[in-house]
Amino acid sequence: MSDNEDTKFENAVKTMMFHVGENPEREGLLKTPQRVKKAYEFIFGGYKEDPREILKSALFTSSNDEMVLLKDIEFYSTCEHHLLPIIGRVHVAYIPDGKVVGLSKIPRVVNVFARRMQIQEQLTEQIADAIMDTIAPKGVAVVIQARHMCMEMRGVEKINSTTTSSALRGLFKKDEKTRSEFFSLINSPTGSRY
Repeated sequence: MSDNEDTKFENAVKTMMFHVGENPEREGLLKTPQRVKKAYEFIFGGYKEDPREILKSALFTSSNDEMVLLKDIEFYSTCEHHLLPIIGRVHVAYIPDGKVVGLSKIPRVVNVFARRMQIQEQLTEQIADAIMDTIAPKGVAVVIQARHMCMEMRGVEKINSTTTSSALRGLFKKDEKTRSEFFSLINSPTGSRY
């Protein structure tokens, strides 16, 4: 951001604080506009990254044609309707077709899309499509389980309610046995951590 854009952003934060009944000139709030700017740059950093480039950077030839599952990937996102947090876990599986991707790249892709203004349904689809389009596996499955602070902190105020969404591609959508294996694995107890 340029200095002029920084000033506009910080003034917008001051306006918001004033609107909700605070004094932006109060000692504890003097640096809040700068802190919010820095926080937003991180929270919404996903707009500056290309998930497909991340995946392409670590593709490897492999004869593996069995399911690869990454379970319980924690994420934090922001509801595009209220700018409040979405907190949850993502389960991602794919069936390789000649290529595998470095394991750390899948959580990075989750973060790219999560660090944008989102709705959970869209987030689920974006992760699945990026993996399907870039790695070209035989199938991809993504399930997200999340809590939405826009439902808990305001509105209906339903504490600890969880929303589950899924996106299935390829074999996960076509083959009942593959789909059942995936859901069985993500719903099994994790057990001890290594």
